Amino acid sequence: MIKRTLYFGNPAYLKTKNEQLLVELADTGEVKTAAIEDIGVLILDHQQITITHSVIAKLLANNVALITCDDIHLPTGLMLNLDGHTLQSQRFQLQVDASVPLKKQLWQQTVTAKIQNQANLLALYRIPNKTLLNLAAKVKSGDSDNCEAQAAGYYWKNVFPLFPGFKRFREGEAPNNLLNYGYAVLRAIVARNLVGSGLLPTLGIFHRNQYNAYCLADDIMEPYRPYVDKLVYDIVRSNGKFLDMTPSMKQQLLSIPAMDVVIDDEKSPLMNAVQRTTASLARCFEGASRRLLYPVLAPSFV
Repeated sequence: MIKRTLYFGNPAYLKTKNEQLLVELADTGEVKTAAIEDIGVLILDHQQITITHSVIAKLLANNVALITCDDIHLPTGLMLNLDGHTLQSQRFQLQVDASVPLKKQLWQQTVTAKIQNQANLLALYRIPNKTLLNLAAKVKSGDSDNCEAQAAGYYWKNVFPLFPGFKRFREGEAPNNLLNYGYAVLRAIVARNLVGSGLLPTLGIFHRNQYNAYCLADDIMEPYRPYVDKLVYDIVRSNGKFLDMTPSMKQQLLSIPAMDVVIDDEKSPLMNAVQRTTASLARCFEGASRRLLYPVLAPSFV
């Protein structure tokens, strides 16, 4: 069963009773409930939300990714369970001991899958993609030729025809705001599933920023980014250049966990596909496999 994503954007009081989340809405006094075990991601996006410690503890015990937003409504914090798998310490050690050649091979697979999905997204919207297909075919171990960056240069200039020459910067102009929000949701999903697979999100296979607590999540989410880009493309197509974040746009971006993707020739919700990806990564660290499972965004996918 796919886990639920809950979003709170109004003043509310969150408490718990009998393993249920109880939400008391400040404006109406109405109380809503949800089973904590059914929640995968919970987003707090209002400065007047109160949440009890008991709720936080139960959410984390059920491996819920708890996201907090700042005063401009962008995700700014993420809380995760510290004990997400029975073999966690063993898998941590295998992750720490992973050889450089293995990590280079895993990064090669990751970059290839990302560029292929970027190429397929362009094809879906009839945007020339031959440059990306050529780059995807020549990614070397560890991406020593930096094909990822070369692909990004072409991809971002072409993926949003309404914004010719678009540049991807976190603090850049729209639709960067929509990409930031969608990627934050995706990052939380990936980090949650890494913990659930007994892996440490901090230790990346490529990303190594000492100030980044989620380097591995940033690695593994790369081939999934084009799915977020697709949602943002559709929002841009519907709204033109009027891209100040609206509740409707947020609702579309919050559908990310439930998006249909194809992984290992099977259709699956994105949330479940990420779990398969992180489980395959754990098997690679254990030496049981050398293949990471990533989704394929087929050009005909809608």
